[in-house]
Amino acid sequence: MKERRAHLVHTGGQRFEARTGTGRELVFGEQPELHEHSPVEVVVAAVAACAGMDVAAILGKKRQVLESYEIEVVATQRDEYPQVLTTIEIVHVVSGPDVTEEAVRRCVELSATKYCPVNAMLSAGATAVHHRYKVRNNGSEPFEGEGEVAVTGPGRFPEVVE
Repeated sequence: MKERRAHLVHTGGQRFEARTGTGRELVFGEQPELHEHSPVEVVVAAVAACAGMDVAAILGKKRQVLESYEIEVVATQRDEYPQVLTTIEIVHVVSGPDVTEEAVRRCVELSATKYCPVNAMLSAGATAVHHRYKVRNNGSEPFEGEGEVAVTGPGRFPEVVE
């Protein structure tokens, strides 16, 4: 079992300097112009990064050659306290000469329903996470495709969209 750690030091106002157990450093606060991070924005970025790391690794195992891979993520946070994230939409935008829609869809599904721990934690709570993809194959037989693969949460096991 892995243990994850962080040590935070209050440095005034709403600012905290964090050092993770692996030595990475982050500064949390309310002033983006000073490169301070919002804890909620970091969670939004983390779920997309976690899913992306899964999808990129699985696509590699499937020998899908990528020219570009981007992730668009939008989250909605309620106004009432506690100001939880109610919905997150993650869209994996994948391009390549031989990329197949079937492969991308399956990779997103595996990340959403099996591998991504950040998604699992958020989905177990109050957040519905929509996992979508867009594929652009620019090879000898170009095509574009998109769709929703799964909706996970709130407080329930993932549902794979057929």
